[in-house]
Amino acid sequence: MSQPHGGTLVNQLASDKKSERLREEAEEMKTFRLNSGLRKDVQNIANGVYSPLTGFMCREDFDWVLEDSRLNDDTPWTLPIVLDITDEEREELSVGEEVCLEKENGEPFAILEVEELYGFDKKRMARKVYGTEDMEHPGVKKTMEMNEHLVGGDVLQFKDNHSDFDRYHLVPKETRVLFKEKGWRNVVGFQTRNVPHMGHEYVQKTALSFVDGIFINPIIGAKKSGDYRDEVILDAYDTLMNEYYLKDRAVMSILEAEMRYAGPKEAVFHAIMRKNFGCTHFIVGRDHAGVGDYYGPYEAQEFFDEFPGLGITPVFFKSFTYCEKCGGAVDGHICPHDDEYRENFSGTKMRNMFKEGKTPPEHMMRPEVAETVLEHENKFVE
Repeated sequence: MSQPHGGTLVNQLASDKKSERLREEAEEMKTFRLNSGLRKDVQNIANGVYSPLTGFMCREDFDWVLEDSRLNDDTPWTLPIVLDITDEEREELSVGEEVCLEKENGEPFAILEVEELYGFDKKRMARKVYGTEDMEHPGVKKTMEMNEHLVGGDVLQFKDNHSDFDRYHLVPKETRVLFKEKGWRNVVGFQTRNVPHMGHEYVQKTALSFVDGIFINPIIGAKKSGDYRDEVILDAYDTLMNEYYLKDRAVMSILEAEMRYAGPKEAVFHAIMRKNFGCTHFIVGRDHAGVGDYYGPYEAQEFFDEFPGLGITPVFFKSFTYCEKCGGAVDGHICPHDDEYRENFSGTKMRNMFKEGKTPPEHMMRPEVAETVLEHENKFVE
């Protein structure tokens, strides 16, 4: 099992006794109401998913991450985790002050200790993180819509996590116990925001043949229009795993976070998070975490070369297709046949078929999985 990123699994969850005191103190504090994405960032900090971060980044770490994809102590880290605030909020805050963080519904759940207040250049952030300033990129658009100031400092969560999918929710300290109980020394993580087709199954089982277990870790949270809804993804994977995976070799748990569509930098970030869950390997596919044509098909895989000491081994898969002559999913390393026998696993084509109420062919998707998807009236994010 891998060591936590940075060497220590962060725990910013208050004890039961301390939680009661913090709840009372929070009533007298200034409050920030967070949106869903920022609330999930706080929870991922508190639960150790973002280890070694203990809070929102201060300026030095922020600048290091943008310029060098590392924290100021040289720990690899590729995406800024920051809390933006308005001009008015900036004027009301002081360094050293504690503020209460509220969920979207106004429920207090964490404390932020203000360590630093600073401004930032949105265009620079967009360019360094996404490689573009094009407002058509969803990550760039979101960056340019941020408030003008950032606040850095440690967070301490005093309210238990709650998820709409609690039965799938495991935090790093729990997955590490689970992997140990199963006797898994080598674990491969798989990131997904799609329902599984036969190409995904081929990739997962190929990787699984070299390790003790696979950790299927769908990302749950805000996605772009046209992506599958969370409940559709989870139900589809439930069906696949119940029918076609060994029970003692595969585990599924959700990752509550927003997709940033940052391509190469997000691919490394995804690997770091799975390292904290205990994975020793991480599957990186074609155009991982990409959107549109902003990144090359294998740019994310090439970016891993800059992090030889990352502490988790990337497992690269390039193109894989269905070969009619081979009778199954293949890649260029094993199939000698011409393109006339091959058919790409087109996620777009399968989504379009589902929109029309049609079932993808069996060589593209397990019939049981397709049936599960079709049972959902609302399949896609609008």
